[in-house]
Amino acid sequence: MNRVTYFLALETSCDETAAAVFTDELQVLSSVVASQTDLHARFGGVVPEIASRAHLRSLLPVVDDALTRANIGLRDIGCVAVHNTPGLVGALLVGVSAAKALAFGLGIPLIAVNHVVSHIFACRLAAGRDIFPCVGLVVSGGHTALFRCDTALSLELLGGTRDDAAGEAFDKVAAILGLGFPGGPAVEREAAAGNPKAHDFPRSFIDDGRLEFSFSGLKTAVMYACHGQDVKRAAPPGPGQKRADLAASFQSAVVDVLAMKCKQALRKTGLTRLAVGGGVSANKPLRAALEAMCKKEGAELFIPPLSLCTDNAAMAALAVEKWKLGEFAPDDLDAEPNWL
Repeated sequence: MNRVTYFLALETSCDETAAAVFTDELQVLSSVVASQTDLHARFGGVVPEIASRAHLRSLLPVVDDALTRANIGLRDIGCVAVHNTPGLVGALLVGVSAAKALAFGLGIPLIAVNHVVSHIFACRLAAGRDIFPCVGLVVSGGHTALFRCDTALSLELLGGTRDDAAGEAFDKVAAILGLGFPGGPAVEREAAAGNPKAHDFPRSFIDDGRLEFSFSGLKTAVMYACHGQDVKRAAPPGPGQKRADLAASFQSAVVDVLAMKCKQALRKTGLTRLAVGGGVSANKPLRAALEAMCKKEGAELFIPPLSLCTDNAAMAALAVEKWKLGEFAPDDLDAEPNWL
């Protein structure tokens, strides 16, 4: 009888402190996430130094909670996995340092996992079956990129954003409209009462065959539609139809671009599966648009449940694929803030 190998995974790439326990059969036994939203809300975005210090305070309690929920102890762990790229360098260092210490102290292998690639693997984890080859879209606060994914570990970048990521644009527009942080859920809530056709905002590259994105111009268009030319003196609009219409029109532009680029990627690659991960994939209008597009294109859509869309450590189960190949991290593993 084969013995099950238990993995402990750590995630500290940005402003979520997370730990998870899963097996070599991709069974997730626990997934714990400690949010820092309240710490960063008054700044309107993530403050790297605050994030790093919060990880230091929260990581060990989160690990202990994950082990308790999985009903195992540290000595039962057979491998440690950690997201070491990309992200905020100080935040990543907290997780990488802890993972290295745990692996060394327990005398077990350490596996480095790419946070962006893990977002795509979250789709595989949720599906419970193989989803490769597929087109992968990662759409989050820090990244908006399309990949050809031949396997879980073999990815080719098809195109990415030239400036703001989609999630970053949501945060900036939420700040313009006075909706608070995090911007994605706030804009979606406000947009529910708005008219998505009230403003004809730009949809950059939507008719361009290149698989690239740009949301900076869209953000600027929202700012001028909201405040006119005197943006330095303007205050955010109060609750009402104007604010709801701005939010809805902005959200519609983002959704249209993302859905179109995914359609173009499917047609260019000839693939018939689309896997979408990252925090913005929790957006309901986006999910609906992608479902409709995939249905028309005869493609299969994979989007994980909300708990696996935002940053978490369970998606680091990608480490199982590397473990099977013996791709272990070196003793001098370091945090790598940039990847794409």
